[in-house]
Amino acid sequence: MSEWKATTLPCPCGKSSDAYSINTRDWGTCFSCGKSFPPKDKKGGEPVQDNHNAVQVDQRRGRNTRQVNPDDYKYQYLEYRGVKPDTWKFFGYPTAISKDTGDPSHICFPVPNGRTLNKRLDRKEFFYTGEKLGEHGNLFGMDKFPPGSSKAITICEGALDMASVFQMFGKKYATVAVTSATSAKSECAKEYEYLNSFERIYLCFDNDQAGKEAASQVARLFDFNKVYVVQLVRKDANEYLEANAGPEFEKTWWAARRFLPEGILSSYSDFDRVIDDDVLKPAVPYPFERLQAMTYGVRTGELVLMTAQEGIGKTEIFRALEYHFLKTTDENIGIVHLEEGKARTVKGLVGYELKRPIHLPDFAIPKDEIKKTFRALTKKDERVHVYSHFGSDDPDVILSTIRFLAGSCNCKRIFLDHITMVVTGLAGDDERRALDYISTRLAMMVEELDFTLFMISHVNDEGQTRGSRNIGKVADLRIDLSRDLKAVDDRTRNTTFLTVSKNRFAGKTGPAGALLFDHDTYCLEEFDPEAEGLLF
Repeated sequence: MSEWKATTLPCPCGKSSDAYSINTRDWGTCFSCGKSFPPKDKKGGEPVQDNHNAVQVDQRRGRNTRQVNPDDYKYQYLEYRGVKPDTWKFFGYPTAISKDTGDPSHICFPVPNGRTLNKRLDRKEFFYTGEKLGEHGNLFGMDKFPPGSSKAITICEGALDMASVFQMFGKKYATVAVTSATSAKSECAKEYEYLNSFERIYLCFDNDQAGKEAASQVARLFDFNKVYVVQLVRKDANEYLEANAGPEFEKTWWAARRFLPEGILSSYSDFDRVIDDDVLKPAVPYPFERLQAMTYGVRTGELVLMTAQEGIGKTEIFRALEYHFLKTTDENIGIVHLEEGKARTVKGLVGYELKRPIHLPDFAIPKDEIKKTFRALTKKDERVHVYSHFGSDDPDVILSTIRFLAGSCNCKRIFLDHITMVVTGLAGDDERRALDYISTRLAMMVEELDFTLFMISHVNDEGQTRGSRNIGKVADLRIDLSRDLKAVDDRTRNTTFLTVSKNRFAGKTGPAGALLFDHDTYCLEEFDPEAEGLLF
């Protein structure tokens, strides 16, 4: 445990009776004459003047190079931004006043590790003087409050806020400060034993993004049960002091809540906010009645997975959904068919509109008619966004493409056919890891960007998603497709059965209807299989 030295001692220079302080390495600083003194030499000689008045600069923190001669200044404790002279005197933070002009120049904030951070008063500038003498003593004010000397300690962001908090609480409670938000974690980590000696640790950092991130980083150094976060409404603690809002600050401090990692809710106010913010998302109906009854429609922020073995006709079901959204909404859609050419995708949508397979030679129509029909179907330019690349071994290519479709193109429904094709160049564990990665990222993306992702995955003989079981785990809705490809009866052979095996929103699972594929129109139509004696 560190040994704590005395403060407010007579200065060896003889000019002050109480402005001399000794740090943990026996170095002393007089805030009256401005001189620093090293320990007595081994022979017991008198202290000599510090030769380290040259500034040690930290350019990364915006500290400016500046040469300071302490003899050019006299030192007094002056009121500054609401902090009283006796508060500055307690911490040993004097103001340097130019002997030439009589104007206050800078406030000196000694750190117990031997260095002094100086704040210019005529402009926003900081500079260091002195030499760092050890690994400890990194927090402002920690030499004033011995380890465990009170039940709680408050950590502020900067010496000014520390002095403000100490004064608003009537100079009764232990208060220290980090140098800045960027250095907060490393400085508190170095003083872990000291800070951990207090029963409670209150984090009172600035009310900005940097301060909130610093508070979160520092909190994770300690047992969460002892860390409390002061939720400032004003910018920082000093702003409360300057506004004579000490009682408001005290109320805020006493209302500090125990630190919770991001994403955890616990208080009634948290849950009230969740309920108030909760809005039932509008749902677009499915074109299939049985599936609609089980799912309550298509919502943004969800990942819909369709699974089947190869050759079942998953792409045609996607096409039926794509056509449905184009006909019943004004939403933009994104189509990523990795095993299909772009022209085939366009012809497929036009074929649904015309109820004929125009991609086949027997049903081909003039190109101008295709263009005209496509424009009539989509209603406006840049509503349909089609992408295909026929395989890649880089999942980030598809991730960035889908992010672009959802974020930049405002596509509310995106169709990925199929996810395994994304990693066709990989094999074994590399393929599994890639599919785990891309499926997880896609699940996060649909919530972040608020769109619906329809995704196809092949399954193995056991019905598990091929390549990665994680594909099925991240889905909000899973629809399994099955069809008897070898049935003698033509109607049976062209019937696809839908089964909902996962349904996070509604919870309903089981048979979800049947779709009959008509080779003449190349379209799918729903029918009731039970009425015809067909079983799932």
